[in-house]
Amino acid sequence: MELRKDYILDRWVIIAPGRGKRPEEFKAADNIYTNDAGPEKCLFCPGNETMTTAEVGRVKENTGHWKLRWFANKFPAVDRRGNPTIRTDNKYFTYSDAFGEHQVVVETNDHKKQLIDLSEDEIMSILKVYANRIDDMINQPNIKYVTVFKNEGPKAGTSVVHSHSQMVSLNMVPPDVQEVIDKMKKYPSCPYCEIIGIENKSLRHVHEDDTTITFTPYASRFNFEVWIFPKNHYRSLMDFSEDEMFDLAAAIKRVLRKMKELNANFNMVLFYAPKGEDMHFHIEILPRLSTFAGFEYGTGITINTVAPEDAAAFYRGEHK
Repeated sequence: MELRKDYILDRWVIIAPGRGKRPEEFKAADNIYTNDAGPEKCLFCPGNETMTTAEVGRVKENTGHWKLRWFANKFPAVDRRGNPTIRTDNKYFTYSDAFGEHQVVVETNDHKKQLIDLSEDEIMSILKVYANRIDDMINQPNIKYVTVFKNEGPKAGTSVVHSHSQMVSLNMVPPDVQEVIDKMKKYPSCPYCEIIGIENKSLRHVHEDDTTITFTPYASRFNFEVWIFPKNHYRSLMDFSEDEMFDLAAAIKRVLRKMKELNANFNMVLFYAPKGEDMHFHIEILPRLSTFAGFEYGTGITINTVAPEDAAAFYRGEHK
């Protein structure tokens, strides 16, 4: 067992490998969805467009039908009404209205497909939508950041089976993002550029190509947690060329192909630099194969029963 600290953040984990458990022993139930009502009743399926809020945009197939579409979440966490100014009353009470937009991106018109089932080109189309939506939403008045995330499976927080992701714009930079920005400023150059140079030679290295490097982070919080970084110091998805975007899509699919062997629920989150700031763009994929308990909530320290070195070996296909 080992106590480890994140590369730059004040975030700690205990790596406590589960007595030699093999990856297949972490495998979840065969079907992570048990509440699928089918395409006839699915809000996100073709033909049911009137069951969602008004469409914001779509990507069309050659036939003219949509292959991706996005619209406001029917049950938003934020909206654009109210006062976006964050203020403090009586010294301790800081607040504002929950100001922003909450949108859903339906990733495919096929109810039976999840992200892993899509081709690299189809995943690249989703990444392009992310890039364009971030660029549009971040330029709205009083918006400081747009969080892009995907919840896959009920343990990861999703209630709709049809493959989709979400985008939430905020009137503040999220604290976790702000902490990375603040920590980076203490280094003479980007620490992540140096970290990926180290990890491409470590036991946590998973894969690299001309554009990206994939590795399991040294202080992984989740079983089989994995990060994908561009080798170049890109601040956002808008910095990627067409070919580089394809490489990023292929890296995502490569990870999810292995993760499917575990039938893992997971979260996928994009991290990028807010306006006027510097941060190395990356994607974190967080399998939800374990549950935080009293120790985590009482200490802020995570216990991870899969060493990232073992997780990387699994992603490399070295576990039999």
